[in-house]
Amino acid sequence: MEQKVAVITGGAGFLGSHLCDRFVQEGMKVICIDNLITGDLKNIEHLFGNGNFVFFDHDVTNFIHVPGKVDYILHFASPASPIDYLKLPIQTLKVGSLGTHKALGLAKEKGARFLLASTSEVYGDPKINPQNEEYWGNVNPIGPRGVYDEAKRFAEAITMAYHRYHNVDTRIVRIFNTYGPRMRLNDGRALPAFVSQALKGEDVTVFGDGNQTRSFCYVDDLIEGIFRLLLSDVNTPVNIGNPAEITIKQFAEEVIRLTNSTSKIVFKELPQDDPKVRRPDITKAKELLNWEPKVDRETGLKLTIEYFKKQISV
Repeated sequence: MEQKVAVITGGAGFLGSHLCDRFVQEGMKVICIDNLITGDLKNIEHLFGNGNFVFFDHDVTNFIHVPGKVDYILHFASPASPIDYLKLPIQTLKVGSLGTHKALGLAKEKGARFLLASTSEVYGDPKINPQNEEYWGNVNPIGPRGVYDEAKRFAEAITMAYHRYHNVDTRIVRIFNTYGPRMRLNDGRALPAFVSQALKGEDVTVFGDGNQTRSFCYVDDLIEGIFRLLLSDVNTPVNIGNPAEITIKQFAEEVIRLTNSTSKIVFKELPQDDPKVRRPDITKAKELLNWEPKVDRETGLKLTIEYFKKQISV
């Protein structure tokens, strides 16, 4: 059987690098494209000796040339944490618009199946909880978070346009909060911030009153869901995430307990347009992909804490 070829943009990032691992394990040739604006070669250096793995340092907002056949394109290139997209607002908008356009152009040229990494942020600060795929969202287009939210909403729109107008075979995954090894310690998200603060014995910073909720999915579960979606025949968006909801304050307390830390929780002002609730309705994933998360939060957190301990001691 002829070897399948997968192009993964943003492949040196947190999720992209785990996808590279999975696709190499599946026996595919992986072409990883990343300009390392937020990605890190350390996430993929273990693959450099593998004959089925190729890395290109390239900005996908420019024309993407890949020689030979391509079966799958997974577009994961984008800053993805608030600290990144507030620092890199133009780049975030460009990779969501121009980058998606270029990646879709490659899919059209190669007759490849295209999977877009979208996000729960398309739901904004939602008026319903949990959020299902039919919910249109509540997004502030001109707020500081709009550069990410609207880039992803545009990316979904152009993906569906290419599907309908050019008959490109497309998939859209809406990714909810995910955690695990290879997250950056300083990426500004709750989990790495809490874990690094707790491991160092510093105050753990909770924004707002801590009653806002999140639901956290372990990275291995997420990758499995994405893989199943890619191989399915579902063209409309699918939520992939863990519906186990927890308040941010409870989550901070859990991290302090699991790290055996003496840290105290301190409260700071909530950033503008920060969502009050975030929880996926995964009915569609269960029914269409036979997928649901398997790793409970405590197990996943212990694995992630061990990874961060090594990062901090380096």
